[in-house]
Amino acid sequence: MASPRTITIIALSVALGLFFVFMGTIKLTPRLSRDAYNEMKRAYKSYVRALPVLKKMGVSSILLRKSIGALEVACGIVMTLVPGRPKDVANFLLLLLVLAVLFFHQLVGDPLKRYAHALVFGILLTCRLLIARQPEEQPPEKRILSVNGDEQPLIHEAAPEKGKMKVS
Repeated sequence: MASPRTITIIALSVALGLFFVFMGTIKLTPRLSRDAYNEMKRAYKSYVRALPVLKKMGVSSILLRKSIGALEVACGIVMTLVPGRPKDVANFLLLLLVLAVLFFHQLVGDPLKRYAHALVFGILLTCRLLIARQPEEQPPEKRILSVNGDEQPLIHEAAPEKGKMKVS
């Protein structure tokens, strides 16, 4: 049976991956929701206007929106389908992306309700990454010393630790 840690990581990976595939797709195409797509276009225009350095670098609102959308879709697919270390890399990239989006929302002065989802999913990405990076807890091995056919725990394991009382 899988450990609770493993189940948590899988559940968070799938849920976060599907969310970012969905949100990235909304940024790329109006097929899922024309209203949401138009809202994304408007928002990214305001982000580029608020950050003139992007315009100086030749980054248009369309390029920014499509780049972020494509990165969200790619990382979301990795989080959902690809096992192992690539999930952690995708998780980290999405976390950086969420931080950038939060910066954009603050830059244009959006109210909390406009970026609350980014805060929540940023926290979930952080939790998933922290849980995934924790080492798997292994139950301590019980070493046994065989003396004349009788099995006994090793002396240092049988005695309680200094300053601790053994309760039976």
